[in-house]
Amino acid sequence: MANNPERVLKLNDLFQISGWQQKLKWQPFCEGVDIYRLYENGPDGPTAALLRFHPGGRVPLHEHTGYEHIFVLSGEQVDEVSKAETGSLMINPPGTSHSILSQNGCIVLAIYEKPVKFLEPAEIKNESAD
Repeated sequence: MANNPERVLKLNDLFQISGWQQKLKWQPFCEGVDIYRLYENGPDGPTAALLRFHPGGRVPLHEHTGYEHIFVLSGEQVDEVSKAETGSLMINPPGTSHSILSQNGCIVLAIYEKPVKFLEPAEIKNESAD
């Protein structure tokens, strides 16, 4: 089976994303956090996305129903137990929970085996993203 080039997504220079992030069609996710979805496989399937935290951006407390992989491409973020800086890979197993804050802003690649379950209300931004 040959690849269909129109279905293949390729993003170059991910560690330089802060310099070209404006080229992506970000959408509101949570207060102070935008999302660029790379793929979704149904409501209960795997998902991958880029998350852009503005300074002070926060993802509220949530539980992982499957594995979550977070790769920090620029900036840094913290949760209740650790700090993740550029180049850090965090793998959160099913059943774990945390909230995330980026004091100065960051961009991460997030890959979810299954959707997360929010334990606090997620406030969605109403303003349009870049």
